[in-house]
Amino acid sequence: MFLAQLVAFYFSKLQEDPTKKVDRFLYAMRLHDDQLSDISARFQAEMKKGLSAESNVAAAVKMLPTHVRATPDGSEKGQFLALDLGGSRFKVLQVKVREGMGIRRGGVQMEEKVYPIPKELLNGRATELFDHVSESLKNFLQEKKISLEKKHPLAFTFSFPCEQPTLNQGLLSNWSKDYRARGLQGKDVVQTLESAIGRTGGMDVEVIALVNDTVATMMTCGFDDQYCEVGLIIGTGTNACYMEELRHVDLVEGDEGRMCVNTEWGAFGDDGALKDYITEFDRDVDAASNNPGKQIFEKMVSGMYLGELVRLVVLKMAKLGLLFDGQVSDALKTKGRITTANVAAMEEYKNGLKNTEKILLDLDLKPTCDDCTAVQHVSTIVSFRSSNLVAAGLAAILTRIRQNRNLRTFRITVGVDGTVYKTHPQYPKRLHKVVRRLLPECHVRFVLSDSGSSKGAALVTAVAQRLASRRRQVDETLAPFRVSQEQLQLVKTRMRAGLEAGLKRKGSSAIKMLPSFVYRTPDGTEHGKYLALDLGGTNFRALLVNFKKGPQQNTRLYHKIYTIPEEIMQGSGEELFDHIAQCVSDFLDYMGMKNARLPAGFTFSFPCEQTSIDTGTLVSWTKGFKATNCEGNDVVSMLREAIKRAEFDLDIVAVVNDTVGTMMSCAYEDPECEIGLIAGTGTNVCYMEELKNIKKTEQKTEQVEREEGTPDGEEDKHDAWTEREKKEGDAEIPKMCINTEWGGLGDDGSLDDIITPYDTEVNQNSINPGKQRFEKLTSGMYLGEVVRQVLLDLTRGGLLFRGHVTEALKTPGIFQTQYLSQIESDRLALLQVRSILQHLGLDSTCDDSIIVKEVCGAVSRRAAQLCGAGMAAVVDKIRENRGLDRLNITVGVDGALYKLHPHFAGVLQETARALAPQCNVNFLPSEEGSGKGAALITAVARQNPEM
Repeated sequence: MFLAQLVAFYFSKLQEDPTKKVDRFLYAMRLHDDQLSDISARFQAEMKKGLSAESNVAAAVKMLPTHVRATPDGSEKGQFLALDLGGSRFKVLQVKVREGMGIRRGGVQMEEKVYPIPKELLNGRATELFDHVSESLKNFLQEKKISLEKKHPLAFTFSFPCEQPTLNQGLLSNWSKDYRARGLQGKDVVQTLESAIGRTGGMDVEVIALVNDTVATMMTCGFDDQYCEVGLIIGTGTNACYMEELRHVDLVEGDEGRMCVNTEWGAFGDDGALKDYITEFDRDVDAASNNPGKQIFEKMVSGMYLGELVRLVVLKMAKLGLLFDGQVSDALKTKGRITTANVAAMEEYKNGLKNTEKILLDLDLKPTCDDCTAVQHVSTIVSFRSSNLVAAGLAAILTRIRQNRNLRTFRITVGVDGTVYKTHPQYPKRLHKVVRRLLPECHVRFVLSDSGSSKGAALVTAVAQRLASRRRQVDETLAPFRVSQEQLQLVKTRMRAGLEAGLKRKGSSAIKMLPSFVYRTPDGTEHGKYLALDLGGTNFRALLVNFKKGPQQNTRLYHKIYTIPEEIMQGSGEELFDHIAQCVSDFLDYMGMKNARLPAGFTFSFPCEQTSIDTGTLVSWTKGFKATNCEGNDVVSMLREAIKRAEFDLDIVAVVNDTVGTMMSCAYEDPECEIGLIAGTGTNVCYMEELKNIKKTEQKTEQVEREEGTPDGEEDKHDAWTEREKKEGDAEIPKMCINTEWGGLGDDGSLDDIITPYDTEVNQNSINPGKQRFEKLTSGMYLGEVVRQVLLDLTRGGLLFRGHVTEALKTPGIFQTQYLSQIESDRLALLQVRSILQHLGLDSTCDDSIIVKEVCGAVSRRAAQLCGAGMAAVVDKIRENRGLDRLNITVGVDGALYKLHPHFAGVLQETARALAPQCNVNFLPSEEGSGKGAALITAVARQNPEM
């Protein structure tokens, strides 16, 4: 009874739809989308492991850096030789890349010759194999009448896994595809080729690039499609490459830009990552291969193994009586008798069943119609699994690219080559459909490589030469910004000479060295309420500062900011000061203190000559101010008159430069602070100079005495200092803060040897040509414009933005210095740099962004170094003034360039310390800026009447 039921069961199975029978038998090969997503996630994890220096050694997917840093942009040109070694034959080619025939227009001409490789060389010594390659190369040159004397750049397509320390080096990891040549594993393939060329003799060849066939495919397609950043091979073997962000490639130094990574994804699963997707047939194929346990993914998807997988499935089904009435021929038992070409033939649209029948007959089988249908379906499932697995791997790569670039959706092209993709009638369509289904947010285009990997290898070489040429030209452009230690020492020396000249000279000097009549820094006893008024740019700030007694030195500060409209900045002086008075009046109303006659300090951040703490004659406007009838007049008097017109009262005790205010603000926190530095829109330094060295004070006092008699209180002030000297002896040397106005260094031509043509252009287009030359090299108002001039020059030279000079790039002032700080941020990815440039109307590539970042870095680094050299001159002068072997001193600093730029402060400090090794210089950023400093000067002046 049981036997009858079993026979009936098998008979019913034989009668059913043959495809359903196969579906059940091969259910493990039929992968649904959830499984493909799972495989894709596993591959992403393997990619991450391979990219990390910590886990790369143990990673199955090696993620090999190729040192290919860019895809073609269409400007490549030149003539190249190419070798293509990767199969049973190899090719020698001459490739001509014509200039100006790039994207979408082709422009590559090739002549080639195919040379057979004797089988004994595949398993012989590597030196013999490469001697054969070299001799074939010489034969090609002679046959094509290509000069043997001329030096030829050569691209070498080598389709085996290599670790590449550089573009023209490659250490063979392992052979594949039936190659077993001895003595090359772990050695440099390029060096081996060059040695063979040397033995052959009579050729002058330089190997520029060693290229994997997958990379070459990407480059071939990239020549015609600028969106092509992925290469895919599905042929005898399988592999994929893509452009990875360099910051993620731990095995290569640097983090700017991108590099093509050769995934070597055929090894995916070698560590067991695919064990739950591997079938018994996969295990049988692996066990019978030349490399058991290796290249597991490749054995599931590539052309070398698809036919064998189909044979093993058909064989088992026949043995189980599910095919051919249980008959098995010797041919069906023979490894390799079903090929991948047979698989493709079986799946042809119209002739598939007919082809299947012929193939089975050739295997000495007697198939029925149902047998043919079933075997064709086996072939479909095996090849469909292959395309599904490739789609899952590709989805992982595309997802990584999208995440790297922080995009919700993006457009990309995949360059494809390989016999399976080219010859299998259904494979491409299936692959495309599944990729798009797994990644609906990606607009993926597939482009078939029309010229194979040889053209791509030549293009890698062409791109490498283009990048090297561009590198040289960019380096030459930026070389003048790279100041040497000797040049910085000269700047220090010239700054020191300028400081001394400014202190002593009666007439005008490049560095003004203006006395501030601030004789001391805070000592912590300051207390009370003070008003501070701060004018230094497009904003005016009014502050109320309350210094409280006690060990904590608590300070309460209230402030309000008011805009100075451009028409007032460039109107009349009376209009400007009336506007300021109205702002002060509003602030006092706001604070409910209109009737309190508060002592006030006026921070006025423009060059002034002072004869006392509460007078300041404007020398010249800077920072875009042009208000008339101000230069040559006392700004305190002008403010007092405006306040009188506004009908309220204010006791203006001191007029202060912002640099001096910064020093005082920081000195309140640190008693060793005796220098103030501004590094922002403008730049300046002040410091405490010994009174005996300030000749200008004596000259100015004598002049005032002659013209007006001794001013009230001046004799008392002098007597007070005399009394202090008598009491304290040499313990306390009288000092005065000097506002250097060091931005004028170079106005006498002393910096001409470091000024570049770009600086000259910026100077000529400024509102004060020939003035403030040091400031124009170092301050925020000008650095962005210097960068714009360099970018404009590089673009006109075809080195940036594809040579396209936009109206935005021609617009003065568009490249603000804040962009330097953003672009140079270590945390900012190049994609964000591109976003900034696009905001400015500059459509940039990744390579453009790298160069823009480099230009910004060169300009800002020079600025910081020059400020550091200037600071070294100041601290050394103070040390020598005091006769010290070693000076400990603090610099109070304010300004957006110093505070916000990611590298400016560090470079400035490093330079100052290197050029003044006998000084311990501490830099203290000002918390409240010059406003609090003005209030402190007012407090110090109130508590020390001798000021």
